[in-house]
Amino acid sequence: MFVTDLISAQDAKTEKLNEATDAVVAQESDAPTAALPPQSGDPEVAWAPIEPAPKKKRLGLWIGLGAGAVVLAAGAASMILIAPGTTVAGISVGWLTPGAAADAIDAHVAETEVTLTGAGDDVVLTGADLGASIDAGALADKAFAEHPLWNLGAWMGDPIAGEITLDPSTADSALRSAVPASYEDPTDAGVVFDAATAAYTVTPSVSGTAVDIDGLTAAIVDTVADGGKSLEFSGAPVEAAAAVTDDDATTLMTSLNGMLGTIGFYVGEERTVPVDPATAASWFSVVDDDGSLRVVADEAVIQTTIDSLAGAVDRAPVNATNIVNSSGEVLRTETAGVNGRALGDTSNLASEVADKLEAADGVIPLAVTETPFESVNLVRKIDVDLGSQTATLIENGAVVRSWAISSGKAATPTDTGNFTVYAHVRMQTMKSREPDGSITETPNVPWVTYFNGDEGFHGTYWHNAFGSPRSHGCVNMPIDVAKFVYEWSPVGLEVSVHN
Repeated sequence: MFVTDLISAQDAKTEKLNEATDAVVAQESDAPTAALPPQSGDPEVAWAPIEPAPKKKRLGLWIGLGAGAVVLAAGAASMILIAPGTTVAGISVGWLTPGAAADAIDAHVAETEVTLTGAGDDVVLTGADLGASIDAGALADKAFAEHPLWNLGAWMGDPIAGEITLDPSTADSALRSAVPASYEDPTDAGVVFDAATAAYTVTPSVSGTAVDIDGLTAAIVDTVADGGKSLEFSGAPVEAAAAVTDDDATTLMTSLNGMLGTIGFYVGEERTVPVDPATAASWFSVVDDDGSLRVVADEAVIQTTIDSLAGAVDRAPVNATNIVNSSGEVLRTETAGVNGRALGDTSNLASEVADKLEAADGVIPLAVTETPFESVNLVRKIDVDLGSQTATLIENGAVVRSWAISSGKAATPTDTGNFTVYAHVRMQTMKSREPDGSITETPNVPWVTYFNGDEGFHGTYWHNAFGSPRSHGCVNMPIDVAKFVYEWSPVGLEVSVHN
């Protein structure tokens, strides 16, 4: 380990320094001892040999220097290493730097071996073969952050969990190659147009078989978490559900059939150009896009319908026609006014329709230019001349029609004055009081237009002597004329009766 190597190197340096110190001391002790010559007048003295100088003890100095270096080296190491006893996803990373720990984690996962059993000859695949991966860098950094070597309290700490995943595509390819007999692809549910019912229907999904990748992933995680690098797993087939379920297809089918009920080109709230289901179905296809159903529109086919839109959308304005009285009050709208319109720019319409269809939206707004309609008022009234026994229909001062009538007899005259139509009765039985007090009953009198109490215009089938008074106060008319008056005269129409 890094710290041990530092201590060993320092011990070697200390030993060499001690050897050098001993050599110097030895040289000093082996040097010859010089005798001092006697001085004149001095008593004769015998000189004793000079004692060798004591060796200088430098060992403590060198030992002190070595221990300090070791301490410095150990302190530096503790700042970059992960504490002992630390594991990530079951993989030991103690005494390693974060970078080395990440490499160790990646290598352990990649080298883990899986022996597939139960599908013929056993086959061995590695984590690398299966696309196994783990976020080793982030986990190693986390291990160092939570369990640094310098923090003795973090030694032998709680394990750090790590998620091992298999790349679905890589794992599927490797397992198919290893145990092809375990694989039978499922069939996704689909949505198709049924011309007979003019609606979309579901084609149901069919399950297939495969090796259980989720179970395999869990087994690898458990093995690595226990510190292992090899495991056995069944390569026998299990049921594999279709990516597109019947419920998925039913949801789309319901949405598309709802769209078929409203699809068309709209001007405001009006579905101006409805589109029949078969035509709409020709505009798009339902495709299975890697296990997901989606609508793909064909702009070229849509454009064919767009090219014919002007003929169905463009129109000239229709003026409104109103029946009014002499005061200008509208009594009835004879003809409703309709604005004219012309189709606007359609250069991007096919693309807009495609976007709508792919969102299952069949309401396609159209841009149009409108021409407002005008209103025409018709001032109508009926003039009854008792003297000439005629009824005249007048519109904007001009005579529309005039007929001979039969008004009330002298004993039961038609009242004169200015009145207004107040009721219409398609057919009824009329009762009239005779001068002698008796009641005359006439059934099935048609096209009655009342204007004054029980007096009105009506058809007469019991006589043909028009031009002379014959009634009990009503204005008798031929049946076809009475029908015309009935339809021509709205409630509120002015009626003038005079002699």
